Amino acid sequence: MIEDLLSDDEARTVLKRILAMYPNAKGELHWDNTFHLLCAVMMSAQTTDKMVNRVMPDFIKKFPTPEVLANASIEEIESTIKTIGLYRSKAKHLKATAKILVEKYDSKIPEDKKTLMTFPGVGEKTANVVLAEGYGVPAIAVDTHISRISKAFHIVNQKAAPHEVEQRLESILPKNEWIKTHHAMILFGRYIMPARAKGDPYSYLN
Repeated sequence: MIEDLLSDDEARTVLKRILAMYPNAKGELHWDNTFHLLCAVMMSAQTTDKMVNRVMPDFIKKFPTPEVLANASIEEIESTIKTIGLYRSKAKHLKATAKILVEKYDSKIPEDKKTLMTFPGVGEKTANVVLAEGYGVPAIAVDTHISRISKAFHIVNQKAAPHEVEQRLESILPKNEWIKTHHAMILFGRYIMPARAKGDPYSYLN
């Protein structure tokens, strides 16, 4: 059975309605520079932004630069982020990434998606968030909210992988709307139409 997907125009209409609900949408992670942005996004995998934001002030204070983080013990990193999910593997990834930044990139965060994705614990979503938030590079970082909303409204098929969701959304939206639509979709999924929401998804649109 072939799934009946929205046309490009129909999908754009849905996305515009979501964007209209959150015209000033932006990321909710706390960070002060691109290094700490990268760290925060790496930590946010499979946990909430709120949980990450609780540890960020202490993390920023203890590890102000890639050099300090690279030279820190795994135990110290773990104790700083232990309240977030998967903190042990994340601590290893953070330390390894900091070491690579120091040794190969003069402690600067690369502005290149493929390069970012070579870092431990950095996938396509994390790379896109860093580029969009840190450097204003147009990107749509597909998280669980964006994937779920895209499927609920039949913008993509139910089995679409995150990369396929990203390609579809980017193909129907002008580049200058990618970042703000991405944020609006996340806020819509987080606060208006969460995973437990029932019934017609259109009933959640203003």
